[in-house]
Amino acid sequence: MNTISNLQLKRSTWQTAVMLTLGFWLSSTLLLDWVIMPSLYLSGMMKEEGFASAGYTIFWNFNRLELLLAAIALTAVLAMSKAKSNWRLDSIFLSCLLLTVALLDTYLLAPQMCALGSNLSLLATTSTVTKTMSLLHSSYFILEALKLLAAGVLLNRCWQQA
Repeated sequence: MNTISNLQLKRSTWQTAVMLTLGFWLSSTLLLDWVIMPSLYLSGMMKEEGFASAGYTIFWNFNRLELLLAAIALTAVLAMSKAKSNWRLDSIFLSCLLLTVALLDTYLLAPQMCALGSNLSLLATTSTVTKTMSLLHSSYFILEALKLLAAGVLLNRCWQQA
């Protein structure tokens, strides 16, 4: 019994920060992508006039939170790589990839989708807008899948580094 009570996890503060950050990020991404947005779509809100601005407001807030979480993850991974000699270089790459995805979502895809959804261009035909919007949505979901994969691999590495 004494040996069980003396067993402690040897996780650094940075490792705990990465695990909590990635866990929160993954769960909130899955909640937004698999619960909130599909329920808005099924309720018919996507056909409403103000959906583009409402969607942009949701994603504006969430994307800024993602930028903060990506910066925390990158900082913690860099600190761990400095402290531990056995930390792998591809973990730094994964955290940089997460930051890049968050930047692309925040400053490229979300504003473009909002602009197309607002119908500000009177000269654009509906089929052009639909094709462009489909391309942007496809790009967004590819980036989301890449983000989930990178965050999952990085979380798994941090969990195993105990």
